[in-house]
Amino acid sequence: MVTAKNSNLGARATATLLAGTVLSAGIAAPVMAQQAAPAPAATPTPAAPSTTTVVPVPVAQQTRVVKTLRVEGSQRIEPETVLSYTKLRVGDTYTNESVDQAIKDLYASDLLADVEITGVEDGNLVIKIRENPVINRVIFEGNKRLKQDKIDKEVKLRPRQIFTRTAVRADVARIIELYRRQGRFAATVEPKMVSLDQNRVDVIFEIHEGAKSKVRQINIIGNEVFSDGKLRGEMATKEARLTTIFSSNTSYDQDRLAYDQQKLRQFYLTEGYADFRVVSAVAELTPDKKDFIITYKVEEGPRYKFGDITVDSAIRDFDDKKLAERLMIKKGDWYNAKLAEDAIDSLSETAGLYGYAFADVRPEYQRDKEALTMGINFHIAEANRTYVERIEITGNTQTQEKVIRREMRVAEGDAFNTFLVKRSQDRINSLDFFQDKFEIERKEGSSPDRIVLAANVEEKPTGSLSLSAGFSSLERFIIQTSIQQRNFRGKGQVLSASVDYSTYSKSVELGFTEPYLFDKNIALGGTIFRRDLNSFNYLGQDRQTTYSQVSTGFQLVTGIPLTEYWTFSGRYTLSEDDVSLDQATFYTGGQCDPLKAGRYYCEAVGNRLTSAVGLSLIYDSLNSRLRPTRGQRLVAGVDVAGLGGDVRYVRTRIDADKYWRVLGGFIFSLSAEGGAIKSLESSRGAGVDTVRITDRFYLGEPQFRGFDIRGIGPRVQRYSFSGDVASGTQALITGKDQFLDDSLGGKYYYLGKAELEIPLGAGAAELGLRPSIFVQMGALWGIAKPAKTMTFDQAKDGSGNLLFNADGSPSLLAKDNFIKDANGNQYYVVSASDGVNAGSLTTCAIGFSSSTASPCSGTSINAPYNVPTQPFIERFVGDTPKPRIAVGFGVNWNSPFGPLRLDISKALITAKGDDPKLFTFNVGTAF
Repeated sequence: MVTAKNSNLGARATATLLAGTVLSAGIAAPVMAQQAAPAPAATPTPAAPSTTTVVPVPVAQQTRVVKTLRVEGSQRIEPETVLSYTKLRVGDTYTNESVDQAIKDLYASDLLADVEITGVEDGNLVIKIRENPVINRVIFEGNKRLKQDKIDKEVKLRPRQIFTRTAVRADVARIIELYRRQGRFAATVEPKMVSLDQNRVDVIFEIHEGAKSKVRQINIIGNEVFSDGKLRGEMATKEARLTTIFSSNTSYDQDRLAYDQQKLRQFYLTEGYADFRVVSAVAELTPDKKDFIITYKVEEGPRYKFGDITVDSAIRDFDDKKLAERLMIKKGDWYNAKLAEDAIDSLSETAGLYGYAFADVRPEYQRDKEALTMGINFHIAEANRTYVERIEITGNTQTQEKVIRREMRVAEGDAFNTFLVKRSQDRINSLDFFQDKFEIERKEGSSPDRIVLAANVEEKPTGSLSLSAGFSSLERFIIQTSIQQRNFRGKGQVLSASVDYSTYSKSVELGFTEPYLFDKNIALGGTIFRRDLNSFNYLGQDRQTTYSQVSTGFQLVTGIPLTEYWTFSGRYTLSEDDVSLDQATFYTGGQCDPLKAGRYYCEAVGNRLTSAVGLSLIYDSLNSRLRPTRGQRLVAGVDVAGLGGDVRYVRTRIDADKYWRVLGGFIFSLSAEGGAIKSLESSRGAGVDTVRITDRFYLGEPQFRGFDIRGIGPRVQRYSFSGDVASGTQALITGKDQFLDDSLGGKYYYLGKAELEIPLGAGAAELGLRPSIFVQMGALWGIAKPAKTMTFDQAKDGSGNLLFNADGSPSLLAKDNFIKDANGNQYYVVSASDGVNAGSLTTCAIGFSSSTASPCSGTSINAPYNVPTQPFIERFVGDTPKPRIAVGFGVNWNSPFGPLRLDISKALITAKGDDPKLFTFNVGTAF
């Protein structure tokens, strides 16, 4: 009898280890076969010496005939299916080897767990089988770093499938590969099987994830020109150090290893080493399987310079010599592969400007290893002038097609122009209706001289409803509620409403803008507003409200484009401004008291109507209105108030910005602004400026970082005294935050800024982090020196010489302040000789009367009621065009709880009276 069978699967619910050597070695299939009896050995006889070679005669294999053939034990598998995997057939001959081969073939089918063939002696063959079980469940245990849904996508085993050890081994390999992609090379997977009734099993993968394998060290061999540190800095992979604890690039990644080799090659090619190559890159896993050591072997080669740079154009419209002269590459400069790529892009773009959309620019490199030069001939193949056959717009479900099409700078039938296509792309991106990185795709048209422009947009939400709270170093606690739809009805219209509330300011605004009035390129918008503002100063750490300004009104704005980049804008504003002071704090006898409020604030009190017309001329070539990286913007405007109303002035402002992308991903920007205001009203008296305090310019945080809010420009500082003259202890109080400091604004200002935005990695960019360094310069000046609120007499000695305090300040005497009633009658204090009314106030110089109308009775001689005003010094400072300069570092962060701006800036040059500030931040307010 011949049999073949594997080990029993075990009792029900018994776990059987499938991994390790069992899976590696496979399943043994021992074959027990009856062997033919060997022939009896012949009696050896001496052989005569001879050169004849004796060839052994092979033993004949015993053959038999299959009389019958059947299958036993099949449940799900048809017997015919089982027999189809063997070559045994009724009537055919068979041998022990063919029976063994049949068993092997049945096992190879992966359908059977056990196979046995009986009846080999008489030819009545019976194939006894036990089928592989059916999978009931596939279970994963121990996977924490890798979610089950990711594993499910990779493994092939599924419930109700046939269980096979081959499939299990394959799935183990797939799971381990998943962990290796995550950098976990110490991960192990142990498969187990639990037997169930009805020939079913549960397959369990016990996963031991292990720690993520880090890159312990990066070695570089063969580099002489650049240091190891410099080359490591060019790689994406970083060594695991304390300084890289938050980096995700310290884990080993085979794809990143290949990427780093390319990065090294790109770096050397930009430095002129055209023969550079990476000889080998080996990643070795440490014995503990925790870390990797990566070793690069490189050959730098010699450094090349650019040789002859020529352009060979088959397009007749081009002048080869002029094209070569305009390239950034010059003969004799160090070779730089990036400049060569830029030159190809530049030539392709130039060809596109002339309508050749599919111009083929191919560089032909001419390497001279003896002279160490790299000449390049840029060959521009012949091409047909291209015309726009049609413009396809897809993906817009809400936005009307005309909203997108009206931003296109080319139309169907126009000659193709790369500049206009790029401009169209920038304008569509600036709408902020679609996902970032939108590009207009170019497709070949129906003929070689036709092109199809495909604008496949992906819309994003354009409506927002927000309720946010935050904290600002300017406004303290802030609550903002706003609703806005930037693409109202899919027509590109803007509808907005907002309510802002903080400790010191409140506002309500409703606005609507139609960018294309009657489908013409004319914008019209309007805003209705109510704004409450509390101006303030500090005394110590206490913020004190000075005056309150309530503005109520509306503004209409229109814009008419003159050219692609120039726009004319007009506006009309009508607002009522009510300026008031707290009567309990700043009023005496129902009148604003200059001693308490300051003469300049008392002058501002009142209700005024402002009717102003404004005009602006705008130049805008920015590639994005949201976050520009190149282009420039210039706005020059003038506003005239006096077409009705109570206020008359002319105010002009100029604002300019320019952006460049430099050094790869860095963004450098320059900005400058300035303004002037001139009153059209007559003089309001000596020491009173004709421009009201509420109409002037102010400068400081947040536009001028490095200074506090309104921290620059004309201001009045009021210093008080401690002690008194009589005792000789009088001294001026000059400690910081111990004097009143009132900013008065200015009539002229300028502000300039240079800023460099620093690029970060992909992870930081996804968080919305945008750090930058900056330097700013500005000034505010130009108002009339305010009249002093009060003058005090300086004390003198017996000889009439002026006296000064020990700290060098003048010794000032308190000023008499005789108090009168509303009718101008002097108040008196009743003398102590009047026993009944002593100490009472009366208008009687002699005697007492409870009212002015009553006669005075009594003989007491009363003293005038005097509340002397304690001396103080007012200093007018900061009114100078002298530039103030500050440098600093800042970062914008689109945090989960709202936009955040942090700045650390140092004021390098200041003027007397300025209020520097090192650290500022704003949370919960828009940038």
